[in-house]
Amino acid sequence: MLLLAFDTATPAISVALHDGSSVVAEATGEGAMAHGELLAPAIRTALARAGVTPSDLTDVAVGVGPGPFTGLRVGVVTALTLGQTLGLAMHGVCSLDILAAEAAGLLDTDFVVATDARRKEVYWGRFRADGSRVTGPDVDYPDTVAALGLPVVGRGGVLYADRLTAVAGAPLDPSAAALAGLVAAGRAAELPLEPLYLRRPDAMPQVAPKLA
Repeated sequence: MLLLAFDTATPAISVALHDGSSVVAEATGEGAMAHGELLAPAIRTALARAGVTPSDLTDVAVGVGPGPFTGLRVGVVTALTLGQTLGLAMHGVCSLDILAAEAAGLLDTDFVVATDARRKEVYWGRFRADGSRVTGPDVDYPDTVAALGLPVVGRGGVLYADRLTAVAGAPLDPSAAALAGLVAAGRAAELPLEPLYLRRPDAMPQVAPKLA
């Protein structure tokens, strides 16, 4: 196996290569509106660091969100293009599950994963201590999550620290290394390669008024 994994559900773009035993290369980038410009170079960097070419790949995995429209579209379309062009096995995973997998073992209780959904909202899901998802993903206001009284993993807990209790030392954004590990170990709850927007995109086409 040579698995290429990446996540673009947040401003932090993460790419990793996994050989079935461990992660062999990683690359990152960050830019809230620059996923299209940053993802391809990050993939090339990871491949170069591992000394492999796209033709060596066997699988591709992508975080399918939830997240903003543009970032998710870039990640999912890239995964679909690579998978179809190179004949790779394709894997879609909820981006909240990736964060939960990284946080598993940090707590001995249920916890919430929350990421920035903009509009003063968070994308969130509830997870058991082992990282398995109980509910979600959903999008709602931080007060709704705060009412659960659970510790929070992810950037949402930091953004709304006045209402949410962020777990110290927990990851803020999904890691492609964690995504690759989940898929390689067969522990991912896989989803279709379709973006989880959970709501309509911010940019909507304008409809021209009809002429009388």
